[in-house]
Amino acid sequence: MRKKLLIAADVDRSLMERASADPRFEVVFRPVKTEDELAAIVGDAEVLVTRAYNKVTRRVLDRAPLLELIAQGTSGTDNIDAAAVRDRNIPVISLPGENANAVAELVIGFMISLTRTVPFYTREVAAGRWPREDCASRHEMRHFRLGIVGLGQVGRRVARLAAAFGMPVSACDPYISEADFTTRGATRVASLDALIASSDILTLHVPLSEETRVMIGSPQLQMMQRGSILISAARGEIIDQNAALAALASGQLGGLALDVYDPEPPLSPLPDDPRLILTPHVAGCSHECKQAIGARLFEKISGFYAHGGSS
Repeated sequence: MRKKLLIAADVDRSLMERASADPRFEVVFRPVKTEDELAAIVGDAEVLVTRAYNKVTRRVLDRAPLLELIAQGTSGTDNIDAAAVRDRNIPVISLPGENANAVAELVIGFMISLTRTVPFYTREVAAGRWPREDCASRHEMRHFRLGIVGLGQVGRRVARLAAAFGMPVSACDPYISEADFTTRGATRVASLDALIASSDILTLHVPLSEETRVMIGSPQLQMMQRGSILISAARGEIIDQNAALAALASGQLGGLALDVYDPEPPLSPLPDDPRLILTPHVAGCSHECKQAIGARLFEKISGFYAHGGSS
């Protein structure tokens, strides 16, 4: 009997095409966004394909008595109730690093845009103004000290790209060795506080956990160099968003780039400020990585069942 494979998220066609051509699977494509919608359709699914915006809660799992496997084409799986899947012994497939290059490229783009005040100039020229007088006050990237929180798949790529611009790169990551810091192109800083205080640009690349939840709040923002730049492209819950916006308004931050929010999408209006860049959680979204994720995710699902349904 074929396994019912429910695709509850927007995925590349390569996944649907490969799964549909495999006689082991009956593919149902029903992309949804809310927990209620997901709970309503999972009833007879044996394989569930999700993305980070799908909230796979205990309630959802209770509606899926036949579920054998959850597959998600992302690095983080914090949208999935870890205790609930553990209680049900349901394996979770993820793809650490598959979208890391896309994220790293956009983060570098944020740095260039904010250090050269591209959003400000765009508005000025569109409004018929031509403010060239102070352009020489902007600095090249090699002027800025970059601090990376988390030197994993994304962080190491950011470090490599930043080095190509001549940026001094430091990082904090208690889970990798001294040798890893050397091969990943960053100088080790012993503590988060020390990294915050010594960086002109701080970018966050850690998974969401109890350890990292609101790791950047008001106290940490006050430690940053006045006029420095903060970039968040990991998970919205890692920073206190309201505190970061207040720090931008006061001038404590000179620039802020957010690709992730808590919640998503944001419930309250965000300020219209040329020092603020906002993107709708698209850092890991590119044509190339979406194609690669679709193909790789099917390979992992197929491999799971090729080995008798064991991880």
